Amino acid sequence: MGEREGGRVGESGSTYNSISGNATFFGTVVMAERVGSLTPPPGPPQVTPRQIPLGTPQFVNRTAELDRLDSVARALRTARTPGVVVLTGLGGVGKTALVARWAAEAQDYPGGHLYVNLADRRQDGAVDVGDVLARFLRALGVHPDYVPAEPDERAALYRSLTAQRDTLVVVDNVWQAPEIRPLVPAAGLLVATSRTRLPGLARDGAVLIDLDPLDESAGVELVHRWRAPGPDGAAAELVRFCGGLPLALGVVGDWLDEHSHLGLSDAVAELCVGEDGIEAVTTVLDMMYGSLPEPARLLYRLLGLLPGTTATGSLATAAGVPEAGRAVARLISARSLEVVASLDRPVRFRLHDVVRPHARRIARELPEAQRTAVLRDVAAYYLDAVAHADVLVLGAGRWRIQSPPGRSLAELGGRETPFTDKAEAIEWLDAERGNLLSLLRLAAERHWDETVWQLCESLWVLYHSRKHHLDSIEAHTLGIGAARRCGRPDAEIRMRNQLARAHYELGAYEEAHQVLDGAGELLRQVTDARLGGALWETRGLVSLAEGAYEDAHALFLKALEANAARNDTHGIVVQSYNVGQALLAAGRAEEALAVLDEAYATAEGSGNTGMLLRLDIVRARALHALGHSGPAAEAAVRAAEQASGSRQHAKFDQALVVLSELTAGVSDTTLRAACEAKLAELRRNVGVRP
Repeated sequence: MGEREGGRVGESGSTYNSISGNATFFGTVVMAERVGSLTPPPGPPQVTPRQIPLGTPQFVNRTAELDRLDSVARALRTARTPGVVVLTGLGGVGKTALVARWAAEAQDYPGGHLYVNLADRRQDGAVDVGDVLARFLRALGVHPDYVPAEPDERAALYRSLTAQRDTLVVVDNVWQAPEIRPLVPAAGLLVATSRTRLPGLARDGAVLIDLDPLDESAGVELVHRWRAPGPDGAAAELVRFCGGLPLALGVVGDWLDEHSHLGLSDAVAELCVGEDGIEAVTTVLDMMYGSLPEPARLLYRLLGLLPGTTATGSLATAAGVPEAGRAVARLISARSLEVVASLDRPVRFRLHDVVRPHARRIARELPEAQRTAVLRDVAAYYLDAVAHADVLVLGAGRWRIQSPPGRSLAELGGRETPFTDKAEAIEWLDAERGNLLSLLRLAAERHWDETVWQLCESLWVLYHSRKHHLDSIEAHTLGIGAARRCGRPDAEIRMRNQLARAHYELGAYEEAHQVLDGAGELLRQVTDARLGGALWETRGLVSLAEGAYEDAHALFLKALEANAARNDTHGIVVQSYNVGQALLAAGRAEEALAVLDEAYATAEGSGNTGMLLRLDIVRARALHALGHSGPAAEAAVRAAEQASGSRQHAKFDQALVVLSELTAGVSDTTLRAACEAKLAELRRNVGVRP
């Protein structure tokens, strides 16, 4: 097919006029219609978040504290300023129950109710506030692809979203003021619970409310909600023994439900009154534990032994708990276990934070060999499950050093499969993130080195896709040490490469180079050319980001040669894409286009549709740089169509941005207007309002 009158034949057979300056090209109306017909992702469900746990019906007294919360909230709404209230009190005194009761009646927060329990997010005493912000942004409708990587950027977006409507934020188990300052909504109220008074927040202007244990009258009223009053004063004695703590009283009540033939005086006798106050909680929990059936005891000990904070039924089954579902139900009824709200598929649960120290004490009483055997089962479960998730998300074609998992997902999960598809797999990994990092630390301490580096290799998919770069740095640092102790230079190179990528994503280019230098020294000890290719690609990306375009070009060429030596078609396409980017950045657009066109033909011929849209985006820029605006626009539109069809929202956005840039200097605004309208629609639907 040759030239048509007044125009040029583009790659897809469309006809364009050559343009320069403010000239227009043929086909803008058609392309505008194509852009207008693209389907952006559906908007977030029109559901206002209501994340605060439901309150307990067994609630007494606390009138003064509820009134105080009401008055503070009213004053802040009148002043139109955000505020902070901190409820302080002993563990088990009912802080969360009080907030839940108050929030159930709080109707003045159209932005919704957000909730986080920092006990689930705390690792070695520290909380990743950026991770909490990411979870809040998702709850507010921001698509995961649009959650910023940097904590400061997440905080800025969070403030922007919460500035539009008053939002109630509840943060449980706060240890120090910096954990919640970034979480204060721009409009609304943050209520924190803590066992300490957090004077730093008081200096910020926070209102502090002390929550004391129930007095005898209120405690007796609570007891009489679930046991008929008797003439012997046993209820009052029980309240005194339990120190007025609702949690301890509730555990006794559940114990009595299991022993319905006994009365309050029997419970008092069973508890062997001789001490009271917070120490009595241990006695109450001992009584509860002694009454559990053996499967529930096994689960209780397992939860006290786990390095992380949450668990699922499939993990319990893999660790040897029979009838895990019934054991979970029994511990929930005993007020020892709480169900945790989570975006992943399985039901997730955790020990109450007051109960956890008791469960850990019980677990420490087990023989060391038994504790080690259980933890080995836990590690083996996670090793296989994370490997399956990696394959589901990134595909079986991803090169992996480790062998495939030894058990199928069905064998791992028993009655409860952890995940079934790509979307569920990444959510499961994210929900397990804290548990996995804790397991990595424990495995590294015990020198379970094969487990450490293999887990790290599979966790790349989580850390990279959800931008958990600080976790990635810690994990892969452990992985490097583990691989070295195993005498596995290939695994150490892989660990170093993945660690360098985390530094690269954070803009720490010098650190990335240092890590890669160590990997390069190991290359002579391995024979697989792919390891060298991966290192050269990563160093090329770092050089490209630093503006060293010719260095990047040379490195990508070496990576391309390594993939060509193995006849790895996908690798050839990826590295050709990188070479094209480097050439274009260096101002060598014609050479870039030649490389990209060849890669496009290879990708098309091998059915590598995932790379076609990435190539088209860079080709559009190269064509535009050469003055071929018609073909450039066609490539960008085609990339947008491919990204829309494959639901790659970030690439869809990127293609539309490129198309908007290409049409910025054109007098005919039809295509640009369609592009900007679609871009605005896309960003609204992913929760980032334009």
